[in-house]
Amino acid sequence: MVCLGNICRSPLAEGILRSKVNPEKIFIDSAGTAAYHIGEPPDPRSISVALKYGIDLRSQKARKLILRDFMKFDRIYAMDEHNYQKIISLAQNDDDKKKVKMILNEVTPAQNLSVPDPYYGGDQGFEEVYQMLEKACEAIANRLT
Repeated sequence: MVCLGNICRSPLAEGILRSKVNPEKIFIDSAGTAAYHIGEPPDPRSISVALKYGIDLRSQKARKLILRDFMKFDRIYAMDEHNYQKIISLAQNDDDKKKVKMILNEVTPAQNLSVPDPYYGGDQGFEEVYQMLEKACEAIANRLT
């Protein structure tokens, strides 16, 4: 799960999907394309909205996407077009590029819709992002199990 700073959208996506699958069988992580918040916990508003639905993000720490992630993960989900392009620019080959998907395409195939960044908005933006990611992660979990 990848967004810009790895403190709002991608930690939510990581937490939501992790709550839907067996973590002993499927490893889920998140990262950012920028190094703004390395080592920091998720935004308090992400933590709050997740806790509202019984998901605890407090142990997560922001990190930057690295080249090794292409070897470690079968799929890399981008939250928006800008981050999709940044991820693709790191890919070393076509196999790496095939791993990168827009997360909302899981529920709205081939539309390449973006999960909006709620960082500069209020609490309602985090609720809306949670609901979008809940639907996408449900679709991903159904396919994985």
